[in-house]
Amino acid sequence: MPIETRIHGAGGTVSQTAVDLGAEVVAVPVRSGPAAPAAEVAASLPFTLDELLALHQAKGEPGEIVATQVRVGDRIRELLLYGVGEASPADLRRAGAALARRGRGRTALVAGVPGGDLAAFVEGALLASYEFRIGAAPPKKALGTLAVLTEAGAESDAPAIELGTARAQATALARDLANTPSCEKDPSWLAAQAERVAGESGLTVRVRGEKELVDEGFGGLLAVGGGSARPPRLIELTYDPGDAGGSSPRHVVLVGKGITFDSGGLSLKPNEGMKTMKTDMAGGAAVIAVMSALRALGCRARVTGLVAAAENMPSGSAMRPGDVITHYGGTTSEVLNTDAEGRLVLADALAYADARLDPDAVVDVATLTGAAKVALGLKHAALFASDDALAEELTRAGAAAGEPVWRLPLVEEYRAAIDSDVADINNIGRGGYGGGSITAALFLREFAGERPWAHLDIAGPGRSTSEDAEITRGATGYGARLLLDWLTA
Repeated sequence: MPIETRIHGAGGTVSQTAVDLGAEVVAVPVRSGPAAPAAEVAASLPFTLDELLALHQAKGEPGEIVATQVRVGDRIRELLLYGVGEASPADLRRAGAALARRGRGRTALVAGVPGGDLAAFVEGALLASYEFRIGAAPPKKALGTLAVLTEAGAESDAPAIELGTARAQATALARDLANTPSCEKDPSWLAAQAERVAGESGLTVRVRGEKELVDEGFGGLLAVGGGSARPPRLIELTYDPGDAGGSSPRHVVLVGKGITFDSGGLSLKPNEGMKTMKTDMAGGAAVIAVMSALRALGCRARVTGLVAAAENMPSGSAMRPGDVITHYGGTTSEVLNTDAEGRLVLADALAYADARLDPDAVVDVATLTGAAKVALGLKHAALFASDDALAEELTRAGAAAGEPVWRLPLVEEYRAAIDSDVADINNIGRGGYGGGSITAALFLREFAGERPWAHLDIAGPGRSTSEDAEITRGATGYGARLLLDWLTA
């Protein structure tokens, strides 16, 4: 569902812009301290802004809001003093989100914005305005228009607003794909969405159906999807920067887990564990979302996005514990738990990328293990990498984008946990090693080849049960902004 809030720059004063737009709300920023601004919009108040902040014991923290009423023009409007902290990108992202939420049900809000990363402020406001709903509309609609005024002026602000909007819209697309119920969302539906995105974003697309997967030996996808009446797909999206990329642009492959519903297969999950499994393709959603924005953001790398899409269901044709799968390229894996299916489909895509696409770097993203969620909670993704430079780049991108990662080790002593008695490797790890997210990453490494590779386990931050800053309930779209920041840096 599109974000309905619109953001644009404005010139002049807060008061005049509010009159021109008919805005019901005006807002001025407050830095840590707090430091009350010299705000012309407050000239008619019978008290100072410092007195108002003192009354409410405000601190200027990002996301903090103090409200009063003020006469602007011929009507009373709400005046918000909103905290921006030190006006770092993270502070502005949180501040923008707080204003957007406070503006629900209003047609327009005019806000002064301090110097800093305006794109981050825009991202926060737009992503906090995101809604996904099937049925009756919410009691209060999202804020209609947010007009921003900075010292730079409307014309100078336009590129930052466009950048923040593009990243927010990409994240919203990832959320939409992951939030869609699985009764509608199957591998062919996801492939159709990718084809639509390709047509709108100047990408080329190839979708491998069941026959092609059989003919080319994608055994992991076929095994995981074998229990469903809705067969698997391998989605391949390609972005070519053309002249913008130079004579020999870097080639990056992104691989996303696209399990459109995960019942656990014959290793059936409990009911409680299935309730959020429509979002088990959040990694694939992030890849499609990133691909959608590359041309608009002028990415100079050549990028291929692979989404390994399947539905993991129990049936008479489902894979069984004890089965041995032959993956793309010939590596075999023993299935010890059919609920460890994400790594089986990613393995095919990683092996294909290594053998056929010759990338300079590969990054996969997946809601892969509950162990990563236990280790790092709901804010950080687990990062594993075979290359230190690539790990550092992704860590910096995550910090800049507000999607932090924490690097975990590929412990060589744990490699024995995925040994198999009958195949090259097994899919779950055994022998009392623990470290479930580590053994899963070691499994994936077997298929990534010798080139720089990184794995993002987003099981924790990929979905949320509550609103927090720019995060909304449900799918978060985590990974889209991180990867866009990395690819366009």
